[in-house]
Parts: sequence; C-alpha cells; structure tokens
Amino acid sequence: MSSPRDSRLNRRNFLATGAAAAGGFAAAPALAQTENSTEIERDLSEVVRRNISSFRSLEWQPYFSDTKNGAILVDITSRALHYWSEDQSIYKLYPTSVPLTEDLTRKGRTSVVQKVEGPSWRPTPAMRKRNPEWPEFIGPGPDNPLGTHALYLGWTYYRIHGTHDTRKIGRRSSNGCIGLYNEHIAELFALAKVGTQVLLI
Repeated sequence: MSSPRDSRLNRRNFLATGAAAAGGFAAAPALAQTENSTEIERDLSEVVRRNISSFRSLEWQPYFSDTKNGAILVDITSRALHYWSEDQSIYKLYPTSVPLTEDLTRKGRTSVVQKVEGPSWRPTPAMRKRNPEWPEFIGPGPDNPLGTHALYLGWTYYRIHGTHDTRKIGRRSSNGCIGLYNEHIAELFALAKVGTQVLLI
C-alpha cells in the first residue's frame, strides 16, 4: 500500500514525465505508432527554437465572418492564440503549447461551451491505456495539468487551459489541448464567454 508521500511522488513523476498533457482525445493513437519525425519535444530542459518570426498580430477578417460573442484563433504552426472581442476593441495575442503530433491535433471550428475556474483533470481512456501509471484523477491545485482556468470546447476532451509548467509554452507538449501561461488563461477566461467562436488552424 502506498503512503501519502508515494502518492505525491507519483503525481510529480507524472507531471514531469509527460503531463504533456492534459488534453487529447480518446481515439488518439499511441505516440509510439507514429513512424516519421514528429518533433516530439520530450525533454523540457532542452532549449528549443521558438517561432518568433511567425508570432505576429493578425486581422480577424480572413478567419471569421464576424466577431459575434468574440473570436479565438489558435495557430498551431506559430503556437499562438489570438483573441478579438465582439466589438473588436480588444485584441490579445498569447504564446501557447500545442499538441505533440499531427495525429493528436484537431483543426476546424468549434466554440467555448463551458468555463471552469480551478478545473479538475482526468486522463482520457486512450491516455490511460498508453500510460496506466498516470493517476486517474487530479483535483484543482499546483499538480493539476489544466492550470488555474480552463475553457472547454465543443469537441470532447479538448480544452484551452493554463499550465503550472511554464516550460511547455511554445512547445509541442500536449495530447491535444492548447495551453497558456496561467496569467494569460486567467485574462482570456475573463474576456471569453460561453459561445465565443474558436478556430484551430
């Protein structure tokens, strides 16, 4: 029987070795099944090139017909999230973490369907199958891979959320979700509403 200390260590090991994650979806294949290079950045201590040249402000018009309820654009390539308020008086640009591989990446249109401050986290069935050592549940707090706030999207298991591990931002480091610094997700959380349009490209 494990002690409370062992339980804490297991959670920390989980976060350090792959909490890569927090997002993802049930049908995702195991990462080991991908054959070609996918630039998986497992070692978060490595220095990586950030996509600074493509991290630039954008206009909303090429991506949305209007900004009703606000609009969020996530650019997987530049690892950036853009937000426009409904009246377009507010524009925000945030660096993000993005999915590890193309297989784990979902693109297209959806919307914010729920907002949760202090989210809890459960790995998806596919994540549990790949990583049976991961905990079944992590409540709100510093060990939670969803950080301080989460915007739940219309796609099952997909979130825009914070992270306590700031090394993940600017990297391929998730199982499908989009991660932000906790201070940025708190700001976006206050701006976005249920019904805000979301486009991942």
